Amino acid sequence: MQNGFYNATGGMVTQFNRLDVISNNLANANTNAFKRDDVVIGDFMRLYEEAKHELPLENHTRESSKFLNRTLNRVPIVVMEYNDMSIGSFNRTENPLDLALSNQNAFFAIQTPNGVRYTRDGSFSLNDNGILVTKQGYPVLSNAGINEGGTININLSSNNIEISKDGSIYVRELNRADIGEAEPIGEIAIVNFTNPKYLKKVGNNLYELPAERLNERQSINNNNVVLSGFIEKSNINPVEEMTALISTNRLVDMYSKVMKTYQDDLNTEAITKLAQKG
Repeated sequence: MQNGFYNATGGMVTQFNRLDVISNNLANANTNAFKRDDVVIGDFMRLYEEAKHELPLENHTRESSKFLNRTLNRVPIVVMEYNDMSIGSFNRTENPLDLALSNQNAFFAIQTPNGVRYTRDGSFSLNDNGILVTKQGYPVLSNAGINEGGTININLSSNNIEISKDGSIYVRELNRADIGEAEPIGEIAIVNFTNPKYLKKVGNNLYELPAERLNERQSINNNNVVLSGFIEKSNINPVEEMTALISTNRLVDMYSKVMKTYQDDLNTEAITKLAQKG
């Protein structure tokens, strides 16, 4: 009799998890380059069938798996969380230090206090020392110095800054006689990954690559993926997220009513009948 109660409880927990994910998506609808998250909901029995030969039980045999609690066989659970890495829309800003990436599997490399991280948020600026930094103040790494924490320094007195499609930076000194000459001063590190699914989201628009997979990172500075004067927006569709939010809220309400029915009506009826027979 309690199987239905367990199923409803599991269903409610999964929907609570989904509500958290959708709420976070909506909260970041205006976060540059934010990638929406989502969950995949499965059931215990399917996972059991997939892993019953590798269960952490003595001798790992099929016989030992019989001791599993089969009353949980259809309880819904969150089996996977993933990022939707599709590209968001581009917003023209005309600021040469605002950069967008036209390739879905392309990232800027950033130096943070916790090590190198990766982002698609290209809303960069110069700090007081002339170092190219993110909105959070993290230095943007150069292509030549990505492994040594090499930053990109731009003379604050430079009058004109240009960034090409391969990430190369040029300046033009308007107060010099050779005003027409663009001087190269560095190259922003643009990288991609053999298996981008191993990127772990840290914060809202930073990603971490496991140290053991660092050999899967490669430079793609010659692929012409940088768009100067543009910012990539979030790939959130507010209408779809609001629709999912309403749908999920309804499921939570439905599971709540089912659980209440089991507790107040069916269990009471069962106890009454048992008492009458006793």
